[in-house]
This record gives sequence, structure tokens and C-alpha cells, in this order.
Amino acid sequence: MKTHHTFSLLTLLSAAVLFHFHPIPASAHSDNPATASNSSSTDFIRISCKATLYPDLCYTSLAGYASAVQADPARLARLAITVSLSRAHRTAQYLANLSRSTDYGNDPRVAAALHDCSSVFGDAVDQILGSLRQMRHLGSASASGESLRFRMSNVQTWMSAALTNEETCTDGFEDVPDCTVKTDVTDRVVKVKEVSSNALALVNSYAAKVKRP
Repeated sequence: MKTHHTFSLLTLLSAAVLFHFHPIPASAHSDNPATASNSSSTDFIRISCKATLYPDLCYTSLAGYASAVQADPARLARLAITVSLSRAHRTAQYLANLSRSTDYGNDPRVAAALHDCSSVFGDAVDQILGSLRQMRHLGSASASGESLRFRMSNVQTWMSAALTNEETCTDGFEDVPDCTVKTDVTDRVVKVKEVSSNALALVNSYAAKVKRP
């Protein structure tokens, strides 16, 4: 299980990366020059999000950072991973706290499912973090040719593994009777699964360009 110290480091990393992208408020006026100049970038995000399973969520979660994405598929993929990391991290914290405080009554299945969910979510956070670290190195001078394709394969593998772990969490509650804990956990995890799925789709789209001979 993740320590408070590790969670704090992840919080700082996610916040730092998201701050770097400088979000533009969705309520900005259309006659604002900065907003107008971002129109092509927001269009790029909207079109790119069509490759995902949840395009509306994809667009609403990423469009605020259009000024930093600048129609760059690598930046868009990195941003999507960062959003996934931030949400997975918050959910992992919630699960860890819940597993220590919940009264399970007479049903040990709830305790077992919650414990397993917390464990696999910790793994998912590690895998998403690994993907983000690989993406941050793609722009280096040494990241070219085979090295670039190798790093992209790692990103795809780890994001896919993270999504599998998130799905494992909800699968573990299938045999648990309906209860408040089950409903709350599965609802939260489904939302994380959706952003992770979108991130993987955007990563795959970028990887297809990178791996082209």
C-alpha cells in the first residue's frame, strides 16, 4: 500500500505538470485574443478525442489546456496521461483511507474486494506514473529512432496495464451484494477508467505516428 509520502510526491508531480500546461478557463470570452488564438488547438483536441471511447469527456477534460497543447499530439498524449494520473492518485488515496475506516458488518467479501481494489489501484498509479516519465523523455535529443519507439511501447504497455488494474478493481466487486461501499467505489473507479481509456487511445494514436517507418 502506498505511503503518505509517496502520495504527496505524486500530488506534487501531477500539480506541477498540469500547472505547466496553463489551463484557459472555459468561461473566457470569445472576443479574447488569447482565446481566439487557441481555436485551432481546441479544434485539434476535439478531432483527436474522436479516437477515444469517451470523446465528450476527453474534450472537456483537456480543452482547457489547448494553449499549451498547440496541436501537438505528443503534448496532448502527455496531458491526457497526467489527467489520468491525477484522478487515479486521488482515487487510490480515497480507497486507502476507506479500507481503514469502513465498517464491513458481517460480510467479509466487502473487505476483501476493497482491499484488493486498493492494492491494484496502487499498482495502476505506479504504471501511469511510469508512462508519464517515459513521455517526458520523448523530446530529448537521445530519444530518436529505435529509442523513441521503445519508449512509446513502454508507455502503451504501462497505460494498458494500468487500465487493466482499474478494471480488476470493479471486477472484484461483482460478487459483492449491493451496498453503499460498492456503489461509491465502482462509481468513482468507472470515472477513472474512462479518463485512462481516453489517455491510452491518445497514446496509441501518437504511437502510430511515431512508429511509422
